[in-house]
Amino acid sequence: MITGIGVDVVHADRMERWRVTPRILERFFHPQELSDALSRGSGVDLSLAARFAAKEAFGKALGTGLAGIVLKDIMVRNRHNGKPEIEVFGSALSALRLNGADRIHLSLTHENDNAVAMVVLENSNPEVRK
Repeated sequence: MITGIGVDVVHADRMERWRVTPRILERFFHPQELSDALSRGSGVDLSLAARFAAKEAFGKALGTGLAGIVLKDIMVRNRHNGKPEIEVFGSALSALRLNGADRIHLSLTHENDNAVAMVVLENSNPEVRK
């Protein structure tokens, strides 16, 4: 059962401005997530924009936004085959549980300087509401 969907778009220029102040990046991104994105070289701003869009889309899918959620508690990673996924910890995990979801589906894309993320939250066993 789908418990929520969310979509967001972020312009890469926003991340370019944030990179001037590393504290901003450290506040919004999990250390591993930041390390992965920064290793992308010239694609770093689009990579960060896609990851930030995923965080915003996650909040929208929850139906509550990101109030009370530490953004570093939402980490976007790529599997070995490149497929993006969201891993949640702490405040984000608590919010996911309150939503009743136990699975997070993520799709990322970008066109020119815009990154888009879509998140679908699912309860894979609706008989057991968490």
